[in-house]
Amino acid sequence: MFPSSNSSFSPSAMFSVYASLSGSMMLFRSMLNDFVPEQLRSYIYENLMGRFFTPKSKNLTLIIDENSKFKKNQVYEAAEMYLRTKIGPETERLRVSKTSKQKHFTVTIAKGEAIRDTFEDFQVKWLCVTENEKSDKSDKAKRHYELKFEKKLRERVLDSYLNHVIAESEKIKKSLRVVNLYSRDVHGCRDDDGGGAGAGWGCISLEHPSTFDTLAMDPSAKKKIIDDLDRFLKRKEFYKRVGKAWKRGYLLYGPPGTGKSSLIAAMANYLKFDVFDLDLSSIYGNADLKRVLLSTTNRSILVIEDIDCNAEVRDREDEIQGSGKGRGKRKHRDDVDDESDDDQDSQLTLSGILNFIDGLWSSFGDERIIVFTTNHKDRLDPALLRPGRMDMHINMSYCTGLAFRTLVTNYLGIDGLNHPLCEEIEKLIDSTEVTPAELAEELMQDDDTDVVLRGVISFVEKRKGKKNKVKAKEDVSACKEVVTDKDDSHGKQSSMKNQKQAGKPKGRIMKRQKLT
Repeated sequence: MFPSSNSSFSPSAMFSVYASLSGSMMLFRSMLNDFVPEQLRSYIYENLMGRFFTPKSKNLTLIIDENSKFKKNQVYEAAEMYLRTKIGPETERLRVSKTSKQKHFTVTIAKGEAIRDTFEDFQVKWLCVTENEKSDKSDKAKRHYELKFEKKLRERVLDSYLNHVIAESEKIKKSLRVVNLYSRDVHGCRDDDGGGAGAGWGCISLEHPSTFDTLAMDPSAKKKIIDDLDRFLKRKEFYKRVGKAWKRGYLLYGPPGTGKSSLIAAMANYLKFDVFDLDLSSIYGNADLKRVLLSTTNRSILVIEDIDCNAEVRDREDEIQGSGKGRGKRKHRDDVDDESDDDQDSQLTLSGILNFIDGLWSSFGDERIIVFTTNHKDRLDPALLRPGRMDMHINMSYCTGLAFRTLVTNYLGIDGLNHPLCEEIEKLIDSTEVTPAELAEELMQDDDTDVVLRGVISFVEKRKGKKNKVKAKEDVSACKEVVTDKDDSHGKQSSMKNQKQAGKPKGRIMKRQKLT
């Protein structure tokens, strides 16, 4: 079959050798198919033949499935979110979607599209794969991502790159997240994450436009709040180390119209936290309160407005006296912890609220913020105000000159420093008491900037005049009280002197009679 080494390889000789080899291979394949079982043939082809004839690859491929043990795969969701920011002009096919709550389109890569990403000093390749799983009932699409890279980079990809992908996806998710406003008066809700709260909570999207940039507040106080919120977010391990629940309490107090609700909305928009607005009048007792509060979600702000006006929250002394009439006196402790009387579950008390704020139940959940608002701080029980319950007390006072600059920028679109009337207004505002809400109403009276600012000057001057008149009346009444007190004391002193003088001659006469 093969020519001798001395003879030359002519074309005819080469063709005869090729024909002989082809015939032998066809005969061997026919015998293999006839006498060797199919499973054994597959093993030979895939393992023995592939090992010797297939070159080894330098790359490694990670399969990232959409689901893991009937749950969403966090790595898959992070990759889907992360790859949205890596779509380049070379991508040919994309998927576009949008829900009613979303403000922007969601753009993802389509099946079969590949994206290359660079991290530190190496490059990886992502591939979107969709497979159809056929079953008796239906055909289901199974999706996954393939991440390809060099084998020598395995440790760096698993330890650094995938953590980078998850961290970046969390930032993107936070920026795109829709903040929800929860209330027990709203029926039905399901947020974009597929979650939600139970126990009768319903929600709508919180579309309040307030931010720290638009909030009419003293800049130093505003910065103090922002810094405190930033520290709170970064201190997960700190709270765990010191043995405290990861929560923070804020008390907002001040007269009406000073922006307490706007500050809460600004905090929610800044943190991307959901807001749970709790009306205590809808709570039947301490047990109901506990059930409702435990149904709130992590990364949320619990708000109880005008807590001093809630008749359901009684002073602790009243609780003790009221329950002592029928059941005997109850033990009273300064921090009012656990009370097991059945009467406590049938009514809402301040003790029940305090127990949830800093008792054993306060450790439920993470990243919780509790906000109480009041117009009269002095009416609140001191036990509610101590650190650990209300950690930061924020005085929402009357508007200042610096806060007025923010209002001018928001409503008139100008810089207050560059307008001659603003300096005069700031001096007037600092010398009187006027709320941001009142000034905001005046700034909307006309489209002409000069007309509006002159109207503000007139309004603030009238308010200052009224304040001066009230102060003058108070001073006059105070002077009258002082004069009345002096007259009363002078009258008492003169009557005492008259009595003494009337008594002295009698003594002298008696002495003279004794001498005679």
